[in-house]
Amino acid sequence: MLSVIIPTYNEADNIGRLVADLRRYAPPGSVEILVVDAHSPDGTAAAARAAGATVLDAPKPGRAAQLNYGASQARGDIFYFVHADVGIHPGYVATIAAAVAQGHAAGCYRFRFDSPHPLLRINSYGTRFKGIMSRGGDQTLFVTRALFEQLGGFNEQFVIMEDFEIIQRIRRVASFYIVPLDVVVSARKYETNSWLRVQLANLTAFAMYFLKLPPPRIARTYKLLLNYR
Repeated sequence: MLSVIIPTYNEADNIGRLVADLRRYAPPGSVEILVVDAHSPDGTAAAARAAGATVLDAPKPGRAAQLNYGASQARGDIFYFVHADVGIHPGYVATIAAAVAQGHAAGCYRFRFDSPHPLLRINSYGTRFKGIMSRGGDQTLFVTRALFEQLGGFNEQFVIMEDFEIIQRIRRVASFYIVPLDVVVSARKYETNSWLRVQLANLTAFAMYFLKLPPPRIARTYKLLLNYR
């Protein structure tokens, strides 16, 4: 079984579509869908339940903590971590199963934005390469239960960039596979901010991450550089 784990906060506009797609594209009985909600006031939990997901209340805030809690409640042999605003690939179940069968204990997809903007197309193209700066949680992440437990899950000290941190640890001990197919990622961050502003925020966060500055400080700086809606 594949356990799909989705951390949410105020994603009522997106979660129903995502859960419906995850169910529609999966053979009967092949997946469980766990939405770990951080007490969203906008009705995210109700929308997720209505679409057919199992909703878990996050015991503490933070995406890493939400993901770990979801994994602790999951029944599957493979965990698939997905953001709420991602457009899932229709062949996700078979593709992930094939990658694991070929010896890849973890991996992600490439992505493309739901926008024709030429600069975003350049960003999307970069996700086919192996560098850590070409990775991110928007690409979704699959990992076997055995490897996830070996690693001790996500590092909950990382209130930002928890996806990059775990991928670095994965690559030290296992084969990490980039599926040569795309998931569709929302361009809402770029629509709210300029392309240059988002790139500056990303580069600043990476620089602070590699300088090993405290994750809460990285998160505060990142949020100061960007506008959210």
